[in-house]
Formats: sequence, C-alpha cells, structure tokens
Amino acid sequence: MQWNLRIRAAERGIWKSAQMRRMLAEAGLEISAGKMSSWWAGTPATMRLEELDVICSVLKCTPTDLMSPEPDKVAARRPRATETINGNDTGAGDGGLSSVVSPSFGKVSPVVTPRFGKPRSEPPL
Repeated sequence: MQWNLRIRAAERGIWKSAQMRRMLAEAGLEISAGKMSSWWAGTPATMRLEELDVICSVLKCTPTDLMSPEPDKVAARRPRATETINGNDTGAGDGGLSSVVSPSFGKVSPVVTPRFGKPRSEPPL
C-alpha cells in the first residue's frame, strides 16, 4: 500500500508533522514524536484502526484517501512456479524444496524433500 498522509495533510494546509501531531492530540489521539515522525516520513508497517479513524477525522478523508493499493509490488512478491523455496531453480533432485502445481486448484505448493547427509547437531551438555 502506498501511504499518502503527507499529501492529504498538505491538502488541508498542514505542512509539519508537529502540527499534525497537535491536531491528533486535540482529537484524542496522543502519540509519540517518534511514531508521528515515522508516519510522516514513510509507510507504517502496521496501524491500529482507532488511530486510522482519528487521522481520517482530522484530515476529513477516508482510509482509501490515505492508502492506495500497489498491485505491481504484490505481483513481484509472488514466487515463480519453477522457483524453489530455497531460492534455486534446479528442482527436487538437489535436496531442496520444489514447487508443484495442484491440479485441483491450479495453485503452486511447495514439495519437501529430505536432505540426506546433513544430520542435525547434538544438543549441548
């Protein structure tokens, strides 16, 4: 998701994160300067719905105004059908994991093959 907080804030005449933080506090959301800085500077990894609700109230917008989907980034994260989970394309004969297409669903699922000759270490005494 693309985070558009600064754009939406600028549309409301808010140019500094401190000003936005004060407005959020007036609306009942007390957050740290560090958290406000991370929201202002980049895309948050997570966000509580209560926080999102207050931000939308202050900026007079909807969550869809603050976040835009990025389908290209989602597609780039999908593994290729021939790629193995271990990151090589040589197939199951190398002792790694290979991908198999399920005939019933058409989805790619990993197949686990054992790695012989690499026993686990002994536990400490």
